[in-house]
Amino acid sequence: VENSNYKLITSSGSYILTIFEKRVEKKDLPFFVELKNHLVRKNFMCPKPINSKDGSYINQIKNKPCLINSFLKGKKISFVNTNHCHQLGKQLALMHIDTYDFKLFRKNSLNQKNWRKLLEKFKYNKNTKYKKLFNEISLELKFLEKNWPRNLDKGVIHADVFQDNVFFINGIFSGIIDFYFACNDYYAYELAICLNAWCFDKEKVLNMEKSSTLINAYQKHRRLSKPEKLSLPILLRGAAMRILLTRL
Repeated sequence: VENSNYKLITSSGSYILTIFEKRVEKKDLPFFVELKNHLVRKNFMCPKPINSKDGSYINQIKNKPCLINSFLKGKKISFVNTNHCHQLGKQLALMHIDTYDFKLFRKNSLNQKNWRKLLEKFKYNKNTKYKKLFNEISLELKFLEKNWPRNLDKGVIHADVFQDNVFFINGIFSGIIDFYFACNDYYAYELAICLNAWCFDKEKVLNMEKSSTLINAYQKHRRLSKPEKLSLPILLRGAAMRILLTRL
């Protein structure tokens, strides 16, 4: 369990209490809190951190850090259509634009340079049905290490915009939650993560209508540079590899 979440129902409304069990380091919590506060001030739809009476946001329960956030209405969708992709592309671009003036910095702890270390953690495990993948993964990592782009536009990204973390109400976007992977990295890498997560059909085939809808909606608000466009195939491979490695 990475964190435990509880819904708090009070006379003044509903809230979410998050207790951090592992993975999230306490030193990173101010970044996540200030990022959400920053986005809320820009009217971006995400949970708002709630401070305690002494003004602090980060408290402790049983020696574990915890936060209280406002309750974001809506729920994840089970079936993605082009309308969802259009809304997501727009909101992704607006989130990136809204953080242009965000001053804090957090290095991506799961960036491309760390993927080889992830493989090292389990590649000698003989008791797994996935062992046949390990050699292929190693070859792919060599390719990504050689071809990973070096100088794309970067800034604050959410880095975990999967369907679980995007809410809709009656088909209308209502917000994004779970910013605990947020960091500084390539904007186009965020787009690649979303394309992998939102635009593949059950047959594991990329749906061109969904992917083009998402990209075009994004570009109506933030234009991709030529290097970003040329790098997307590599970034898509990298996004897939990052998710595979963390799941393994």
